[in-house]
Amino acid sequence: MLQKQALIEKIVEAIQDTKGEDIKIFDLSNIENSVAETFIICSGNSNTQVNAIAGNVEKKVRNELKETPWHVEGTDNALWILMDYVSVVVHSFQTQTRDYYEIEELWGDAKITTIEDVL
Repeated sequence: MLQKQALIEKIVEAIQDTKGEDIKIFDLSNIENSVAETFIICSGNSNTQVNAIAGNVEKKVRNELKETPWHVEGTDNALWILMDYVSVVVHSFQTQTRDYYEIEELWGDAKITTIEDVL
């Protein structure tokens, strides 16, 4: 079983490599009926960047941790790509789509860690 913390760190690293912005980690482990233990949310400025973020996450996790996502959706229009690693779910949004859905508000009870943007 892959250690969850190693997976989280590798995902964040892959997002940062592709200049993903506004990265937040939501610890949902103490929230009843949550769909995963951890959400990682980030933003990109175009469908090309959102696709690149998701592609880099998948490649880096596969190559370095030998894990693949259980499910991926949203790659057709790349407004919001969801990658499900079962205990960790990655949401890569275009900025305006993230603002529209306000996913942070839905999980406001979670312990949220903000990752500083890499300059």
